[in-house]
Amino acid sequence: MRRRIDPASTQRARALRTGATEQERSLWRSISRYRPKFTRQLPIGPFIADLACREARLVVEIDGTQHCDSAEDVHRTAYLHAQGWTVIRFWNSEVNDNPDGVVEAILAKAAECLGGTHPLPLPSREGRKRRRRTS
Repeated sequence: MRRRIDPASTQRARALRTGATEQERSLWRSISRYRPKFTRQLPIGPFIADLACREARLVVEIDGTQHCDSAEDVHRTAYLHAQGWTVIRFWNSEVNDNPDGVVEAILAKAAECLGGTHPLPLPSREGRKRRRRTS
């Protein structure tokens, strides 16, 4: 029987979940209550995404200074794009300085990946007067 995900990748993802950076934990605490659902440390091929939304096929990477001008990140992004994923990256300092803005940007990108909102939403029921019941 062949497994869909390499057991070594699963072990590595579990280790990364328990050893998450403070920025990853902070972002997870904020975004985990929203929908669409996100998951932490998702193995995708030979790589492990920091955060991912399977439904929107969106990968969120939270990078420290070690990722500055990284050729490995370029290769990783190209691989994920080839697999049909959209990748967005945020620096640790962005998560520290503006966590709400980062969450808002992630949710907006997820909505975009899912097709966004309807261009002509249904009209609101505000302003309608309720008829009195006669009984």
